[in-house]
Amino acid sequence: MLVVGQSAPVFQLPDADMETFDLSSLRGKQSAVVFFYPRDGTPYCTIEATEFSDHEYEFNELDCVVLGVSRDDCLAHAEFRDKHGLSVRLLSDVDGDVSRKYGVSQFREKDGQRKLTFLRSTFIIDKQGIIRTALYDVSPKGHAAEVFQLVKQMNGKRAHASR
Repeated sequence: MLVVGQSAPVFQLPDADMETFDLSSLRGKQSAVVFFYPRDGTPYCTIEATEFSDHEYEFNELDCVVLGVSRDDCLAHAEFRDKHGLSVRLLSDVDGDVSRKYGVSQFREKDGQRKLTFLRSTFIIDKQGIIRTALYDVSPKGHAAEVFQLVKQMNGKRAHASR
């Protein structure tokens, strides 16, 4: 698992429009919230992605890009985005390399079998590419608002108490 103060692993992933996004392109310009979620269209993933989309303007006001990452392919992302009116950029990590680098995709032993598990997780990365917050196994409801408060704090803005 990644820790605060560590350099964020850089990556290049395709988005719902099959355009490649390179995390290193933000260096020196914008901070990022990268939220990893298990699957497009599931109830909790829909709540999380919708809430981040609802707050995207506020994140942008703080020079912060919001990125959602799952192992779904680009077409599934496009369908998910369009069906729910999502505005955040959804990135496709089909092979799971980025998920493993961030420690959100892990093999665990259960009932004598190795099973791939996925921890819903969020990372706040500053303009220098340093992880300022690493949240593993988060609850989706209200999460975007809490992350927004953390980004405000990182930027030195006055933040209201989160729930």
